[in-house]
Amino acid sequence: MQVDDNQFHIDPGPGALARAADFGVNIRANTAVLVSHNHLAHCNDVNAVIYAMTYNGFDKKGVLVSNKTLFDGAENYQPFLMKTARDFVERFIILEAGKKVGINEIEIQALKALHSEPNTIGFKFFTPYYTLSYSADTAYSAEIAEQYKDSSILILNVLSQKKENSKMNLCVDDAIQIIKAVKPRLAIITHFGVDMVKADPLLEAREIQKQTGIQVIAANDGMVVNTISYSVANVQKTLDQIQKEPAKAEEKKQFTTEELLKSDKPLKELFNEPKDSSEQ
Repeated sequence: MQVDDNQFHIDPGPGALARAADFGVNIRANTAVLVSHNHLAHCNDVNAVIYAMTYNGFDKKGVLVSNKTLFDGAENYQPFLMKTARDFVERFIILEAGKKVGINEIEIQALKALHSEPNTIGFKFFTPYYTLSYSADTAYSAEIAEQYKDSSILILNVLSQKKENSKMNLCVDDAIQIIKAVKPRLAIITHFGVDMVKADPLLEAREIQKQTGIQVIAANDGMVVNTISYSVANVQKTLDQIQKEPAKAEEKKQFTTEELLKSDKPLKELFNEPKDSSEQ
């Protein structure tokens, strides 16, 4: 996720480092690495990413933001973060649901999640242009959905097509309920399990869009989304421009065919002359 000069690398799972190279993402440009929870699918490459962005610690830089399990472990969970990688960043921040942190001009709030990893959190980014919420892995509840409100962009980890396969994750019906409640300008579904892949995420995204009336995209490898285009402020600016254009058109100087033929001036010079206030 890029906002001006800030680059946020979220949940670097297996192959994150290699895929970044494949798709032209400069790991060295990372402002912060964020990890929602201590599952391999979300943090397998966290050490490799930190090593790459800091040149193995020779250039200590960046911020690591995570839940506490990644640092300290929990019952049945060993922390995946290596102490050396932790020491390579300028600072590390442990967040719990409801807590906030500011990184440059971006404010990030940790969101509650209901998942098998007990300290799992989602992230809500408040930028100067838009608000983006990322659910991470979570089961559905009305309280969970409430946290995402006022988001311009909503990214949901939709593991399964059917509820019985969701296992403390979101299914398609859960995503529909959340999107109806939040009403973002754009919803992106990702993190697909086997049954979701078999059902075809593209078709499921179309069904969700049909039932919610909200634009829904099924993520795929290497996909890039222009987040600024979903900014409410940007849309208002565009509308203002459209409203002003007719007024500008009326101010253009008008000439008859006879006047154009008689003039010995180049057309460009003629039309750029200041308009005589007596002419209408």
